[in-house]
Order: sequence, then structure tokens, then C-alpha cells
Amino acid sequence: MIRLDADRCVHFCDGLTRRDFLHAGTIGVLGLTLSDLFRLKAYGAVEEDNDVNVIMLFLVGAPSQLDTWDMKPDAPAEVRGPYKPIPTNVPGIQISEVFPRMAKHADKYALLRSVYYSGVAVHDAGHQVMQTGRLFQAGFEYPHVGSVLGFLKGPKGDVPAHVLLPRPIGNTGGNMPHGQTAGFLGKPHDPFVLNADPSDPSFKVPDLLPPDYISALRADRRRSLRPVVDGAVKGFEASPQARLLDSSFHEAYNLISSVRAREAFELGKETDKVKDRYGRNRFGMSCLLARRLIEAGVRFVTVNMFETVFNEITWDIHGSAPFSPISCYGDLLGPMFDNAYSSLLEDLHDRGMLENTLVLAMGEFGRTPKVNPAGGRDHWPQCWTIVWAGGGVKGGQVVGASDEIGAYPKDRPASASSVAATVLRAIGVNLEADLPGPQNRPLRVVDHGVEPIKELF
Repeated sequence: MIRLDADRCVHFCDGLTRRDFLHAGTIGVLGLTLSDLFRLKAYGAVEEDNDVNVIMLFLVGAPSQLDTWDMKPDAPAEVRGPYKPIPTNVPGIQISEVFPRMAKHADKYALLRSVYYSGVAVHDAGHQVMQTGRLFQAGFEYPHVGSVLGFLKGPKGDVPAHVLLPRPIGNTGGNMPHGQTAGFLGKPHDPFVLNADPSDPSFKVPDLLPPDYISALRADRRRSLRPVVDGAVKGFEASPQARLLDSSFHEAYNLISSVRAREAFELGKETDKVKDRYGRNRFGMSCLLARRLIEAGVRFVTVNMFETVFNEITWDIHGSAPFSPISCYGDLLGPMFDNAYSSLLEDLHDRGMLENTLVLAMGEFGRTPKVNPAGGRDHWPQCWTIVWAGGGVKGGQVVGASDEIGAYPKDRPASASSVAATVLRAIGVNLEADLPGPQNRPLRVVDHGVEPIKELF
């Protein structure tokens, strides 16, 4: 591993920090290694360079389908809950009253109301399968779909391929991974993690700048060494491999010196009016930052709405402490999501970016059809709803349906694995191709029999 500010190699056993990310001048940290490039060419993993980007809004805690996007107004009171459906700008489509702004944009998104998975009803498992398409097993962690994209296509110029905001998912009650790393693809393909709250008035990303102890003089001196190296290895640098290596060295240097990379994180460039529209909270500012990152060339942005489900208001509405009451959907979470999501769609649409930016809003499972004795709803992976927009998705439609009480898919069941397959197919990945799997065994991008949800497009 080359460091632009050190004379010897640095080895990491616990993953890359933000500063380590920028210290590392390897090809791999930027999503490209020589072996990767040749392997991918042989595997034919990328079918087409369609340049579709992705913003994944992960609604940690798992929203209730019955109180958000799959209302059952004719069901018994213990099923339908406290909220009423409202019409949208698409005739026949209704959503919860907690999303009044979102109701005005139903023509831009599609509701998939028949998602399910057959694993255990714990948060960690849901996080895994929804973001990787598989449940981890035999000690192997599967890669987040954003890391797969970064591995296959690499970054666009001088910005990371995959960024995770604002922080990784933390404790949600289990001790399993949450599916937000590169898994068996290796640490170099992990997302760049912000690890900061963009709603903090003093928010900045100092680690996007070169370390203070790297002066312009030292940087210039390092650049001046390049001709010496060129002369010493002229024969090697005539090869295609060396040209790739030289190109990737410059990409690593450009990342820490790039004005575009730094400016992408500068929320101070946005007006107060824009910030107010998104909501001056962690999720709202993370969604605004996601838009800026996509504009700057980042291919995939994952936004975690929450880091935990304990002792704070989240979608995890069991009804009693340390979890949340169902009333929080109306007075806090609904408005928070409504403002951020609607503003994100509006901005992407107005800037001509929605067509090539897939926006996926989803939780790890649904909630029980019947309200529990504490007045909340418990975990329910048998059926729930997720929201798709942009990236070629046909808005103004509902795909799939649940039964009369939102308990099980009634029409067009969509497995959690098919959600990951749909994301990968939307960004041009050949689903029948192989990745370099655990123990150097080729592993298909998605399991055999898993198909994308074509009705969305």
C-alpha cells in the first residue's frame, strides 16, 4: 500500500479510516486493481456502461407498511392503525397522511408492495439481505451492492465510487454484520464513510484535505520523483499494466488535491431555503449531501436514516421503551422523511438527474399487521413496501400487492434478493457473471434463480 505522505508501507487490520482512505494511494482503494481489471474483462461482469447512479435511503428500524405506503382503511381497527390514507397526484394510488409532500410526486416513484424474505426477523439479517441480496453464512460476508458497483466500474475521476452517510449502522440488537461493507471483495472496496453529522452547524470534512504535515513543497517533491522512476523502469512502463498503474497513481493523488472532491461536501454552498426544504436534521442534510455527491460524480450513496433502534425515535415502533411509539410517525418521522425525500426527488428532477439516478427508499422488513398490546407493531419480514424512483423506473405505479391486512404478498411476490438484483441490473451489471468469491472461488453476482423486478421499468 502506497502512502502519498509516508516512506514505508502501512498495514491495516481494522479497516480504513477516513484519513487512511486519503492516505492510501493504491489503485485498490479507488476501486481498481490490475488483477480486478483483467478479471472483470474476462468475466464480462458489466454488460453496458449505462452510467446509472444510485442513492439508497436505508430506513433503519423498518417502517410499517400499514402506516406508510400500503394503507388498509377497510381493515379492522387493530390492523389499520391510527393514520388515514390520502390521495396522490396519480389516481388510484393512496399513501399515508404523514407524507403530504410525497403525495404530490407519486408520478415520479413506484411502490413495490410485495417484498418479503424468509429469514429470521432480526434487524441485522434484514440489513444484510436487503443490501447484499444474501444472508451471510459460513463466516463469509457478502458485499453491499454499492461496493459491487465500485468494484466493477471503479470511481469516476477523483471522487470515491461509494459513499456512506452519515455513519454506519451500529447496535440494533444482534451481533451480526449489517451488510454495509465490501465483504469478501476486501477492505479496499468498502464505502468511504463520512462519520460526521452534516446537520451540525460546524460540519466540515477536514480529512478530504491533505494532512497538514504534507506541505505543497513535499507534494511537489514527490511529483518531481516521477521522472526519475520513469527513467529507471522505462521498459516496464511501456506495458499496458504499467500505464494502468501510472493512471491509478495519479487518481489517488487527485483525490486528495481535488477541488471537486472537497466542494462536494461543502453544504455551506447551499442556500438556507434549500436546507429548510430538506429539513435541518441529520437525515435531511444527508439527503442533500447525497445529491451533491451524485452531482460531483459519486456512483453510489448510501444514507442511513438512523444508526441504532435503541433510545431514540426511529421506525422501530414496538410501542414501549427503549423503542418508539407509533405516534412518532405522525409528529416526527413522517415529516422528516417527507421533506427530505420530496426535496431530493424535486432537485434531481429539476436538474435533469432523476432519469439516471435510481433512488431507493427501504427498511429491513415490515411490521406486524395487528397492533400489539403496547400500541406498536413488531418485526414482520413476510411482507412490506419499498419505494423506487428514477434510474429508468416507471413512476406512478404500484407493483405487487399484499393481502387484505398487509400480512403476505397476494400478487407478484418480490424476494429481498430480487431487490438487490434489480439494483444491480439497473446499473448495467450482468447478473450471470461471477465475482471473485470467498477462498478465490468464483461466485455469481446473484444466486441462480434470482431475477430482477422487471415490472418496475
